[in-house]
Amino acid sequence: MMAQYLDIKAAHADALLFYRMGDFYEMFFDDAVAAAEALDIALTKRGKHEDRDIPMCGVPVHAAEGYLLTLIRKGFRVAVCEQMESPAEAKKRGYKSVVKRDVVRLVTPGTLTEESLLEARRHNFLAAYAVVRDAAALAWADISTGAFHVMPLAPVRLGPELARLAPAEMVVADGSEGEFAEIVSDMGVPLTPLGRASFDSTAAEKRLCALFNVGALDAFGSFTRAEVSAMGGLIDYLEITQKGKLPLLQPPVKEAEDRVVQIDAATRRNLELTRALSGGRAGSLLAVLDRTVTPGGARLLEQRLSSPSRDLDVISNRLDAVSFATEDRLTATDLREALRKTPDLDRALSRLALERGGPRDLAAIRNGLTQAEAISQIAEAQELPHLLVQSASTLSGFDNLLSLLEAALVAEPPLLARDGGFIAESYDSELDEARTLRDEGRSVIAGFQKKYAEHTGIASLKIKHNNVLGYFIETTATHADKMLGAPFSETYIHRQTTANQVRFTTVELSEIETRILNAGNLALEIEKRLYQRLSVAIMDEAAEINQAARGLAEIDLTTALADLAVAENWCRPSVDTSRAFEITGGRHPVVEQALRQQGGESFVANDCDLSAKNGAAIWLLTGPNMAGKSTFLRQNALIALLAQMGSYVPADSAHIGLVSQLFSRVGASDDLARGRSTFMVEMVETAAILNQADDRALVILDEIGRGTATYDGLSIAWATLEHLHAANKSRALFATHYHELTALAGKLTGVENATVSVKEWEGEVIFLHEVRKGAADRSYGVQVAQLAGLPASVVERARTVLEQLEKTEREGGKQQTLIDDLPLFSAAPPPVPKPAPSPALDLLDNVLPDELSPREALELIYKLKEAAKT
Repeated sequence: MMAQYLDIKAAHADALLFYRMGDFYEMFFDDAVAAAEALDIALTKRGKHEDRDIPMCGVPVHAAEGYLLTLIRKGFRVAVCEQMESPAEAKKRGYKSVVKRDVVRLVTPGTLTEESLLEARRHNFLAAYAVVRDAAALAWADISTGAFHVMPLAPVRLGPELARLAPAEMVVADGSEGEFAEIVSDMGVPLTPLGRASFDSTAAEKRLCALFNVGALDAFGSFTRAEVSAMGGLIDYLEITQKGKLPLLQPPVKEAEDRVVQIDAATRRNLELTRALSGGRAGSLLAVLDRTVTPGGARLLEQRLSSPSRDLDVISNRLDAVSFATEDRLTATDLREALRKTPDLDRALSRLALERGGPRDLAAIRNGLTQAEAISQIAEAQELPHLLVQSASTLSGFDNLLSLLEAALVAEPPLLARDGGFIAESYDSELDEARTLRDEGRSVIAGFQKKYAEHTGIASLKIKHNNVLGYFIETTATHADKMLGAPFSETYIHRQTTANQVRFTTVELSEIETRILNAGNLALEIEKRLYQRLSVAIMDEAAEINQAARGLAEIDLTTALADLAVAENWCRPSVDTSRAFEITGGRHPVVEQALRQQGGESFVANDCDLSAKNGAAIWLLTGPNMAGKSTFLRQNALIALLAQMGSYVPADSAHIGLVSQLFSRVGASDDLARGRSTFMVEMVETAAILNQADDRALVILDEIGRGTATYDGLSIAWATLEHLHAANKSRALFATHYHELTALAGKLTGVENATVSVKEWEGEVIFLHEVRKGAADRSYGVQVAQLAGLPASVVERARTVLEQLEKTEREGGKQQTLIDDLPLFSAAPPPVPKPAPSPALDLLDNVLPDELSPREALELIYKLKEAAKT
């Protein structure tokens, strides 16, 4: 057995080997040591190899999926090695023959299909990147849903695309992984090298044609050699990991780089589109938007949010669909109620195609198609917009398949086919008979006993059973002669004679005995055969079922966005090809929801107008920290993004000219592992914006230059603003604490000053969160420091230093003189000033409010007013 293990392990050296032994997957040697630590399970030993103990650990087969998930998340690949025959079959070859085993599957992050290993509401993409001469392409597929895409992609764009897709794993040609290691590691994507032969474009084309059973790929579009190479590498990797059982992939969809808004990784992170900065889904824009009721709808939402469209017709069709659902609330509610009962058709279909499904997947197809038919009927009664008409048209036409599945399956089938009991009664007569024999063996034998008693006329005749004879007919010696004589001797066969009884059998009784003993196994075999037949029937209509799943997801997303728009009072944006960017009453959807949940203040809405017919349109935003500048910047970027994904937006009105790129430089972070300080990270991200942004881009910049010396930072911010205005000509929001920049609004025609309003009251600052035209003259940093809880002595010292700095600057003095003149810092708290005497307070000391009449209270107010004057 160990020789067999070592042979199999040698062929899969880069993976942990789950070696099936009965009811356990066992691991040995270094695999056992690594798995025991990763899974926190006991490490034992078994036998010796080359004079050393063999480390060993194992996990139960029935609980293997949970352990697989842990190993995959910790970066392992797992080769699942199954027994290919039973021990009884192995013994036929010899008493000590080893059971045949082989790896049936390689489990990797990008090739998961099990429901328990996947996030139902997210895609699980496997990507492949290929470079052919001067061209390159990226292909990606989700084998759990069948989605398959490809696009030409220069290496410089690889990072942003990986940020958009967030694949679970990426495959590249062996030897080239070093070229992409840094980009891929930034995205947190595992990188897998694959033999260069897998990316040969000629072989790849043949592989793709065979997969889709076509003579040429022209039917799916015109693909470059690089695109064919990337797709072929991906398919070959699937053949390797799935051991020849290829998933049910849809024909490849070719995407263009200019089809969607370009958003780089830093912008996605800063805007918290699908993940909050803390790392979780909570607090992200996706979490606020997601009101979908099906897994397919949720996956489509994340896809749309990650890839806002630049196609005006596509955007308009999506907005028309959402408008319909916001206006016809009765129909939208009926659709959502029907959608709630719809299972995940895509993933059920994928598991069936890979022969990893079960009876519940058959039931999921049945239930999903039933709901699709119901939704189709709801849709037929309405005048729908174009997008919903297209979606509804995919939901019907499954009458024959539905009839088959409804007749064949029970309402609630078990998880595994080997459990049996999922085929309905009366569907198959042979199965019904086997089940009757299995479940009602005694009554069947009782029927035979009655029959034989009537046939022989011996009322005392019995049918009994023992482990030696099996079922037999027993009668007393008195009646035995009758059964041994004609005409009964031809029917009843003598088996045994005891002291008082004589035992017989019949051919019929022997046959029924065999059938009863084998009825359980027979029933299970019949059910398995019917399961295969039903799976084949489903796979025959797989393409149509996939289209129905797409239609259901589209309807779900449309009604979910409409539900959100109605509940949150969002408006339909006007999107066109102009350079307009005019938002009235805009709000930040995540912050607004957070404020509501905290039961605090309501969100203060603000306007923004970056419209420009020619040249740049830039708002230079000043104001104190904590006033809401970053929120204002982000909310306008999110509104543009929402509009172009086809959603209503959190505003009173919005007019958006198509945005081609979205850039954000907000927040502070470092990258010490790569030797980058906070300021260096800021400069790298700013450089990317200035080098890439075009005149259709929307840029939001926050505090450029703050990570270095004051004049260095001011100079960088100044030059950046001028470059955005003169070279990039982008629409931009530029927040800064460098008040010197506000003077540029008078020199640069496309720059306007705006500020966030505050009010000072008795030495404290009150944030109004209102954005208005104009410039701030102060940043109120000391007041914010006080709010943050700095010691009173530090706050007071800061005020003193600030006053002296401002005085020195006004009077043209030198900072060294200021440093020499200032007294040393004292850690003692500042003295509390004694309150000045107040006649009004003295007057109140003698007042008893409960004893005042209304007239006396009024007279007291007049007296207090006079006292206050003194």
